Amino acid sequence: MLDLFTSVGARSFVVTKTDIEQALIWGKTYSAMELHDKLPATVRTAADRKPHRLPTGETVMASQNLIIRPTGTEVAFVQLDDLAAEQLDRIRPAAFIINATSSGSHQAWIAVSGVTKTESKDFIRRVRKAVGHADASASAGTFNFKEKYLPEPPVVTIIHAAPGRVMTLERLQGMGLLVEAEPVKIPVAPARVSGNHVRPWPSYEISLMRAPRKPDGTPDRSKADFGYVLTCLTGGKPVEDTIAKLMEVSECPAARGAWRHRICANYRGECIGGSREELGKE
Repeated sequence: MLDLFTSVGARSFVVTKTDIEQALIWGKTYSAMELHDKLPATVRTAADRKPHRLPTGETVMASQNLIIRPTGTEVAFVQLDDLAAEQLDRIRPAAFIINATSSGSHQAWIAVSGVTKTESKDFIRRVRKAVGHADASASAGTFNFKEKYLPEPPVVTIIHAAPGRVMTLERLQGMGLLVEAEPVKIPVAPARVSGNHVRPWPSYEISLMRAPRKPDGTPDRSKADFGYVLTCLTGGKPVEDTIAKLMEVSECPAARGAWRHRICANYRGECIGGSREELGKE
């Protein structure tokens, strides 16, 4: 079995053991060479039957399921489980290995080139959607230990092998074994809902602190007013409310005269009655 996997590009393997209820017991990653040396002993220990208490309270003698999943840098591996006989007719020309996991149920592996690591998850989903699949089964040469198969679980056996068979995306599509990729969904930013929240007015003191200084060292209040108004308007405050607020916070005489209407700008930064330089002068 390992030779079949390495013939299509497998370079390492994730090996796991599960109990009769499919709960994970143990797992480890091996290189192909390491697993080649350790696999016989791993199969023997997994086959040892030990008492296992089921949720029903019944105690049974059960061994462990040994599951081997290949990985490679230049190929993507697709595992298809619980395949019925009619599904095999579609899969056989693409699979490099097919296992009989129980009476009437099969497992197949397909190796595909030209799939990047970032694309592999979506690619595997597309193949499985085209074929249909279920949970992982045990590996060839081991028992498929599940409660429904007691007291004598089936042994997983290889029924089809095609060493070196590596498929391409185009070939899978031509065989109807790859559904179309779903269009990319661009997330839409949710509309802002203010509810009962009222954005506070900006600080006039900050505008005054940032204003240019006059020759006598005091802040230029007309410049401060102008900066404050722009801050209010770009923050979404209405023009008339901004005029009223300016009259409330500013001590500049111009802010209380007709000029207060000319100091307010619209959202595009345009000024009413003159340029920003003009409006910044008393």
